[in-house]
Amino acid sequence: MTINTEFAERFVHEWIEAWNSHNLDAVLSHYSDDFEMSSPFIITFSPESGGTLRGKEAVGAYWSAALEKFSDLHFVLDSVFVGADSIAVSYTSVLDKKAVEVFFFDENGKVLKAVAHYI
Repeated sequence: MTINTEFAERFVHEWIEAWNSHNLDAVLSHYSDDFEMSSPFIITFSPESGGTLRGKEAVGAYWSAALEKFSDLHFVLDSVFVGADSIAVSYTSVLDKKAVEVFFFDENGKVLKAVAHYI
């Protein structure tokens, strides 16, 4: 799938809205069933994972626990960057951390892999 600005803007708007409404089903709807998520926060909840989880069930359980822990979670979008087969999103995350998340997509426009970075 070739990524364009229109797709990227729509995806990011829907993704941020899903997180800010704490609607886990809406968040997960953006991902393929077997997607892979990497984040340094994953180690906090699942030290044995090495920071990477695979599949909606595993990532959904992790995100559910994160939403419980951070009941005031609210993302603020900074920038959207468009690549050939990916989108990078800069935003303010939990605990006012600056984040950049990179999303790689399948041919159906679902996320196959996401990698989060924080400062």
